[in-house]
Amino acid sequence: MKLARFAGFLYLLIIGFGLVAQIFVRDALVDYNNATLTAINILNSELWFRFGFVSELLMLISDIGVTAILYILFKDFNKNFSLVSTFFRLASIIILSVISLSHYAALFVLKNADYLKVFNPDQLDALALLSIKLHGAGYNISLFFFGVHLLFLGFLVYKSGLFPKILGVLLLIGGICYNLNSLTWFLFPTFVKLIYPVILIPCSIGELLFSLWLLIKGIKVFN
Repeated sequence: MKLARFAGFLYLLIIGFGLVAQIFVRDALVDYNNATLTAINILNSELWFRFGFVSELLMLISDIGVTAILYILFKDFNKNFSLVSTFFRLASIIILSVISLSHYAALFVLKNADYLKVFNPDQLDALALLSIKLHGAGYNISLFFFGVHLLFLGFLVYKSGLFPKILGVLLLIGGICYNLNSLTWFLFPTFVKLIYPVILIPCSIGELLFSLWLLIKGIKVFN
């Protein structure tokens, strides 16, 4: 029960740090169609941009904790499915951990280091924006693996009897939406603008309710 509630607390941290890094930092400072404006915004809010990177690291650390606890909670019900679910979530964490460097790399490009003087200012601005866009691509790869994890997690939640079945259904829907979003992002980039961020609302609802249930109610304990 204590582990379940701690997982709920960590899950809320994941959501909070993720919102800060993506919505309140990158989406607030980055104009994905204007490299010069993006560079000005980052340099004028450099500490905030750095905090966005740190928030992403804290999110990933919290995610490792949640991953470990979820495996412990479900391994006695179905060890094989719990392992597969864990591996897909760990793969998502590893991918995002590596690609997070491209967020921070924008600062290297924009800080006027001597070895970058071979580039003119416009080129440096363009390289910084490219670095951030690569982060976006890597994030969507990470979310694809995470979506598969949610499919297994939703099944475990639904079948284990440890949680209300509706939470399992919502997690399954969230996994499908994550996968559809990532596939659309890569296959039909112009169309994704029509469905984002609406397609991620079901993901947010399922994960938020699951995290709150873990924190407040914990798991059903069998005697």
